[in-house]
Amino acid sequence: MNILLLEDNKKLNQIISKRLKLKGYKVDSYVDGNEAYNNITEGFSCFILDINVPNIDGIKILKKIREFYDEVPVIIISASIELEVIKESYNFGCSDYLKKPFFIDELEIKVERLCKIKNDLIYFDESCYFDYKSSVVYLENQPQRLTKKERLLLNLFLTKRNQVLSYDTIQNYVWEGSFASLESIRSLIRRLRKVLSNKYVETVVDTGYIFKTT
Repeated sequence: MNILLLEDNKKLNQIISKRLKLKGYKVDSYVDGNEAYNNITEGFSCFILDINVPNIDGIKILKKIREFYDEVPVIIISASIELEVIKESYNFGCSDYLKKPFFIDELEIKVERLCKIKNDLIYFDESCYFDYKSSVVYLENQPQRLTKKERLLLNLFLTKRNQVLSYDTIQNYVWEGSFASLESIRSLIRRLRKVLSNKYVETVVDTGYIFKTT
């Protein structure tokens, strides 16, 4: 499972990263809010955010995360005990709030409870599955590696399985807010369909696409 950690205290950042990696998690850590902000769509299954960090604060990043991910857990870690700050964090969709200083064991428990994907292998059917750890699709046990945009699109589909996704939603997530023509989106869909043997992505006329799994 991939975790994004934002903590500007370098020593604490290193301690948290080391402990989580020992647990078997993959951790991408940042000390700068702007760098974290620019990488939130890289397929993370959990976010751990400090609030008071350089350039872009954790609350703004939380708000941006919720534009893309409705359900991915976000843990706020902060020294602030101001009620308004805590309320704001929950209002914008944080899953839990941990006040500094804290024992690293506390954070590990929250990650385990909120963020851990019980099965890193997401099966579409008996012959096809996606390995979250390696970001590789396996079709008939043969690995099918994905490009960055294919991986982002599949991550989006997996968070919204059996739900219709509009062209705008796909553009905002996969192209990270930049413009993408309808033909560019259709071309990406065709490539993903080819990887997945054209079995799961259905077209919703004049609207977008739906990823159907059992």
